[in-house]
Amino acid sequence: MSKLPDDNFSNIIREIIKKSLFTERQIEIIAKRKNLVDAQFTISKGAFYRQVAQCEDKFTALCYSWILLKGLGVLDDDDIDVINRLSEQVSVIKSSDIFPEREEEIMSVIRVLLQRTCKL
Repeated sequence: MSKLPDDNFSNIIREIIKKSLFTERQIEIIAKRKNLVDAQFTISKGAFYRQVAQCEDKFTALCYSWILLKGLGVLDDDDIDVINRLSEQVSVIKSSDIFPEREEEIMSVIRVLLQRTCKL
């Protein structure tokens, strides 16, 4: 298992998390439950499993939303392609060293593409 993204990349991940449905702690829990990281939590077992349940509920709701929007034609194949390409780029970037001055440029590109894709 790996650790969560290093300091050079954590700013980008944190910015994406801030705009997501999940908290940073929830992302850590999801990654741990999927065996993607080896994270230790300083919370009680009860609190941890409550957060696991919250993560599962949010993740399930996200999947239902994705199915609904795709099924109704709100998301078309081009939209999904843009989101997939952005996801692939984040995967590549997370294992790369990013200079701090490039972080805002990367986030700006993500913002612009998502604004265009999500415009109603």
